[in-house]
Amino acid sequence: MKKIVLLLAFCLSIGNLFAQDADKLRDEGDAALKAKNYAEAFTKYDGFLKQTNNEDADRVFNCAFAAFQAKKYEDAVKYYDLAIQKNKNVDDAYTGKAMALRNLNKPAEFTATVEAGLKVKPGDANLEKLLYGYCMKQAQATQKAGKIADAEELYKDVLIVSNPKYKENALYSLGAMYYNEGAKILAAATDPAKYEAEKDKADVQMKKAKEYMEQAVALNAENANAKKILDSINETLAK
Repeated sequence: MKKIVLLLAFCLSIGNLFAQDADKLRDEGDAALKAKNYAEAFTKYDGFLKQTNNEDADRVFNCAFAAFQAKKYEDAVKYYDLAIQKNKNVDDAYTGKAMALRNLNKPAEFTATVEAGLKVKPGDANLEKLLYGYCMKQAQATQKAGKIADAEELYKDVLIVSNPKYKENALYSLGAMYYNEGAKILAAATDPAKYEAEKDKADVQMKKAKEYMEQAVALNAENANAKKILDSINETLAK
């Protein structure tokens, strides 16, 4: 019996030591975060959360934030996911996770994260701005590289937002892109014997352009550039 009592006392003392160590890591993490020493804050919080089974939702979010600021983006994604699971600062957690995925150059996961965040927080301005900025930039670069179908998908990713200006700009970009593709085909059609076949190819692009440009004008009837291109499309299709 005496040995059992001694063993129990030993186990309790070890448990107390672990608890004290965890508390120390938590407090050091708080201090480092306050001092904006993000790398140290992440290390301390990460150690604390591993010892406490990630139970502290506040520190889970803080750990994600510190990881992001320290450019430990994979760790940021991991802890922002945990924050979302714990329903802690959900809108900020989705935004932080999306930014980390953007910085990791993972476009598919980035877009999926923003879409998931907008289902939870419809119309969230930060998420919509993040999606718009990233997708438009990537779409323009992809378009410049001649990957038109890929660029189309990136522009279309913007259309899930509620912000009408973002949607209008994406639709205008889609319309202008396909208008330019059609115009390039017509400009290169110098052989009279092949003109009709090339005109048919150009019309396919122009019809896509018209569909997108009409949607842009429907969102903003004052968009003079969209209306001008739409008039040109209709003239080309009528020939």
